[in-house]
Amino acid sequence: MDETVAEYIRRTVLKIPRREIMEMLTTWDFLSKTQLQTINVHQIKERISQEVVNLCEENSASIKQAAILDMIYNHTYRNKKVWTVYQMTKAAGEETDSFNLVDFKRKFKRSLQSALKNVTISFREYEDNAIWIRIAWGTQYTKPNQYKPSYVVYHSQTPYVFISNLRSSIPLLCQALLHASSYHDIHEMELRSHCLDSLKDIVFKRYRQTFQTYHPRPLQERNVAPEKVDPRIIQENKREKERIQRVNQEVFGDGLQPKIEFAQYKLETMFKSEPRMDVLSEKEPFRCVVKFSSPHLLEALKSLAPAGLADAPLSPLLTCIPQKARNYFKIKERRGILSPSCLGP
Repeated sequence: MDETVAEYIRRTVLKIPRREIMEMLTTWDFLSKTQLQTINVHQIKERISQEVVNLCEENSASIKQAAILDMIYNHTYRNKKVWTVYQMTKAAGEETDSFNLVDFKRKFKRSLQSALKNVTISFREYEDNAIWIRIAWGTQYTKPNQYKPSYVVYHSQTPYVFISNLRSSIPLLCQALLHASSYHDIHEMELRSHCLDSLKDIVFKRYRQTFQTYHPRPLQERNVAPEKVDPRIIQENKREKERIQRVNQEVFGDGLQPKIEFAQYKLETMFKSEPRMDVLSEKEPFRCVVKFSSPHLLEALKSLAPAGLADAPLSPLLTCIPQKARNYFKIKERRGILSPSCLGP
């Protein structure tokens, strides 16, 4: 086994948390059960990684096998990457062809390798028709850099592609995707996030589905003397709570919202004043930046009205994030930005 492959496998094993090493090696399915049983996971990770490398040498592991282990790790910890959404389109009047995975892989490889000699390409299929592609880029004179690969997640029969860790080679990758999937054009959507699953929920319009229902815990009752309350007030409060719940459900749905932690609006509007007051001598627009942050921004917005902190329904400026993100927003978790050019005054 090549020393470069051995070192790459060693570093990949070192990244895996100790409690998940055996599970990922089993999923990798490169080492036999007998070989896996010889690994002592209770020793320091440096020795564990060396034992794995020694076993891989017995099996003559290749760089493609090492890349598959890296794909398993990055699929498990996919939220460590920043993902960008791209959308492909067909030519006018062109119909969508049936998808053939073998044909897709062949065309994708041929397109990239014809343009760039030193490139390593690996595929792995996951649930929901998700095809993960790992690409290690080299140049005409240097070998592929296995430590800085690009990742592509493509859902067959959809026009959406999720790409991470890609800079200068984006034209080659886009050309390969179009050739392999038989689409006509591809463009970057203003949509980025660490949370790949939330991006999928937004572009596939799945964020209104019931993934997890939130059941608030009732407040603990205090021992206080009962007071006489007008029944009409009780009935009015009940109707108002039911209205807020109904309106909130219409806007946000029942399910858990896509995870976004930071949003920034860049707004531009005009001051309105009485003509006789002549407050503004020049009709210059007023520009401002409004920032929101929360561990789970959309869920926080969803809870404002039921908690009595805002009127229902909320302003469209707050509720339109998932709907408008596909066309107008740039989203980045923790370091994200939302630039809704559609909002206007």
